[in-house]
Amino acid sequence: MTTTSLTYDKGTVAPPRRFGPLTTTMFVRYSGASGDLNPMHYDDIQARAAGHPSVFSQGMHQAALLATFATDWLGAERVRRFQVRFREQVWPGDVLTCAGEVTTVAPDGEGFDLVTVALTCTRQTGGVAISGSADFLLPAAPAS
Repeated sequence: MTTTSLTYDKGTVAPPRRFGPLTTTMFVRYSGASGDLNPMHYDDIQARAAGHPSVFSQGMHQAALLATFATDWLGAERVRRFQVRFREQVWPGDVLTCAGEVTTVAPDGEGFDLVTVALTCTRQTGGVAISGSADFLLPAAPAS
């Protein structure tokens, strides 16, 4: 659901979006959908045997949530680049908050602006699970 009224001056902040609390069932479903069958994401016994306190979310699961947030904000059809950096593990029970801010707006000379946004996916602890950025090609704002 793309926002109908796009405003994207430098410094524009998207309304944050929460996901969770995340569950082991979500990790299992993502494993099946993505083909990531690493048992650390769904087998608690194996995860604990490897020294983890429990199973944990796939990094790409959080990247997918962050991508959903960004494309709901500015439009999937407009994304030109999306990149993330994995920073902190995510556990069952975590609540993630995705946030974004416009960092640059560059006219392309053909009626569009290349809009770059900084993105974060933060755990309820304050730790950043994923940081990233994306570029969107958006219709240029009318001249005032």
